[in-house]
Amino acid sequence: MTTDTHTHNQLATDGIISVLPGRFTPLPGRLYSVGIHPWHTDNATDAHLALLSQCATHPQVVAIGETGLDSLRGAPLDRQTEIFERHLQLAQSLRKPLIIHCVRTSQQVLASCRRLGVAVPVAIHGMRGNERVAQPLLGAGFYLSFGPQFNPATVLATPHDRLLIETDDSGQCIEAVAARIAPLLGITAATLLTQAAANLQRFLTATH
Repeated sequence: MTTDTHTHNQLATDGIISVLPGRFTPLPGRLYSVGIHPWHTDNATDAHLALLSQCATHPQVVAIGETGLDSLRGAPLDRQTEIFERHLQLAQSLRKPLIIHCVRTSQQVLASCRRLGVAVPVAIHGMRGNERVAQPLLGAGFYLSFGPQFNPATVLATPHDRLLIETDDSGQCIEAVAARIAPLLGITAATLLTQAAANLQRFLTATH
């Protein structure tokens, strides 16, 4: 059962392992997302983007990302946006969902998705923003993925069928993350894990 939307644990067996294109060496039975992280956009070249396109076609790559925009780190936002939109176009062409890193750039993320007519499922990973940030993202149909750090009010505002959970780079197990979030929702951790797995399965298969 795949429950972890986004992890950097290269040995994970219960989640989607996020890797840079140059580090994509798939292990049997694992699921991956590939993308150029916004923090690495200042060094990204056409060769990196070509490698991304090549890796993205691999059958074990089930999502594109993490990609996105970060106002605090990485290349200038215009360059980040250029690279981000290349990811959006790739996801559209391959009909694979997107896992997005978004730091103080939610309006720009939404603008790019709207401008390019993105129709594949989108998940904002590591969601920590408040309800004011979350509502336009939810209004656009995005999924929100919550890790060890989260805004309780935003968790409560997220429709149950668009709530995902993740470990990211925390080193925690997904059961520990579920155990922190489930009490807010008035359900058990086991119930949340089952629900999150169903949501993740729908996220991954909605384009097919």
